[in-house]
Amino acid sequence: MKNIFTFDASTPLLFTHYYFWVFFTVVFAGLVVLKSKIAWRNAFLCFASLFFYFKTSGLFVLILFFTAIFNFYQAKLIHCTARIWRKISLCMGLLVNLFFLCYFKYAYFVTDMLNQIFGMNLRIFNSFAWVGNVLAGTQRFDVSVILLPVGISFFTFQNVSYIVDVFRKRVEPVKRIWDFGFYVTFFPGLVAGPIVRANEFVPQIYKPFFLGRKQFGIAVFWILNGLIKKIILSDYIAVNFVDRVFENPMMFTGFENLTALFAYSLQVYADFSGYTDIAIGVAMMMGFYLPKNFNSPYKATSPSDFWRRWHLSLSTWLKDYLYISMGGNRNATFASYSIIIVIGIIAVILSGSVWVGAVICAAAASTAYFAYAFPQAKQKINTNINLMNTMLIGGLWHGASWNFVIWGGLNGIGIVLHKFWKAWARRLQLHILLVLTAILVVLGIIFSFPVVNIAAVWVSVIFAGTLIRTGYGYLAERISILRKCSFSFLATSWAILQTFVFISFTRLFFRSGSNLNPAEANHAAWNTAKNMIERIGSPWNASQIENIVYEYRHLFLLIAAGMIIHWLPERLKRRYRLLFAKIPLAIMAAFVIATIFIIYQFVTADLQAFIYFQF
Repeated sequence: MKNIFTFDASTPLLFTHYYFWVFFTVVFAGLVVLKSKIAWRNAFLCFASLFFYFKTSGLFVLILFFTAIFNFYQAKLIHCTARIWRKISLCMGLLVNLFFLCYFKYAYFVTDMLNQIFGMNLRIFNSFAWVGNVLAGTQRFDVSVILLPVGISFFTFQNVSYIVDVFRKRVEPVKRIWDFGFYVTFFPGLVAGPIVRANEFVPQIYKPFFLGRKQFGIAVFWILNGLIKKIILSDYIAVNFVDRVFENPMMFTGFENLTALFAYSLQVYADFSGYTDIAIGVAMMMGFYLPKNFNSPYKATSPSDFWRRWHLSLSTWLKDYLYISMGGNRNATFASYSIIIVIGIIAVILSGSVWVGAVICAAAASTAYFAYAFPQAKQKINTNINLMNTMLIGGLWHGASWNFVIWGGLNGIGIVLHKFWKAWARRLQLHILLVLTAILVVLGIIFSFPVVNIAAVWVSVIFAGTLIRTGYGYLAERISILRKCSFSFLATSWAILQTFVFISFTRLFFRSGSNLNPAEANHAAWNTAKNMIERIGSPWNASQIENIVYEYRHLFLLIAAGMIIHWLPERLKRRYRLLFAKIPLAIMAAFVIATIFIIYQFVTADLQAFIYFQF
């Protein structure tokens, strides 16, 4: 009994843990008993969710408990007061929510900045731990370390969306505190999303419990699908290949480093979407619906298309509450320029390089010149500034370190450049690529920098593809039979491949700083990224590649199978989901047992935490 009701940091309550399914069985039984008593049901699920978070994060549950109470009453205050006081109440609510997020997530970052700017020697002091020690009369908590509560970004964003939507009168404030507590703490999506909007979820909490036969089958499918993604794809690929390469890139060949980079793209997708699938299935089993969070992101044909498919709940949250608030695609506001300047200063401080500052100043000066010299392009420039701000803040949302700024910035640059690229004529594209390829090849011959070698190969491949496409278009204008031949699937496949390569390379900076103490993330992440680029951009040995492919043949086949399933048409996936939902329960039970047995064969010695728990 003591083990059940105490927190053990070494064994948090994970979806992949046997004890979670015991917990869920108890919760489901309670839900069935209370199904007709909505108020009691919501209160029960609220306290069950708080218990789940306690088993995941320990005493950090007090922060979740406090923010739930605070935002419940703050929303009521926003709803009932006059307009000017509504704005003041909203600002107070935003400040309190963002204070907790910034304190736990960015304390190391702010301390490092102050030390670098003013030459100070400030050290971290955990005020909450100090208060805990005073109240307990012991020195149980370490005041020199600030740990990040699991999922704080997700439940903070849900709280913010709730009070903002109440302010905008998109939703009425809930009447009972345990109803709001249930919305904020609902355990399937509590620690890694998806981020649930109040206007999407609150109406559901007042509906009676219902679990239809088809709904049950779909829920079971999503749970199994998520477990397969997490344990068979993500954990197995990470433990047996990706983690080894990223921990010491210099011990592996350039081919292994490049393959690990591409494999990580599949790993992080399988991990995060696997969590979401399980969360959606568990919620559906209880009669609630969480929003879709992924739409086959590696089918994306451009960087902007990728972000319309990846982590949809965060992307739409940033669009609705940040991008549109800054002016969206209409104009740039004071906030737009303020944010880009502040993030530029942050980038210079984090990098510690004058060259970074020079590049940022040059980019800002060029942008200002074009906006002044070409008034007709001003709106487009403002839109791109807002896009860059959104992607950079999205990067900082994941963590306050240089690698996340680079990752967010690269994605923003990719989106902006692709928008300009589409507007240019094919021949102009070809001439630009020809000149760029020639420059990179010459620089590679003269200096032989690994990063230049990588860029030269990539741009050369893009140039070759563009040349073929341009040549085909030229011939099709003159030969009628070619006009009748549609090779659009080849163009789409080519765009998907290039987008996947681009997204995978940006993840070099994302992965390098993940799972690291904030105090050492910048230095360690930069070294890892630099070493991997050095290995990938160095000469390769063909015989070594043959041996590597043979040694890792089973893992590479698993990766290939994962990507093939991902690229299957959506209508086919929908068809086999519905087919599974309709099969007799006895066959479904046999299938579940067989699947669990197969999954068990892939379980590693230590269960791997979900990647997005750290965010």
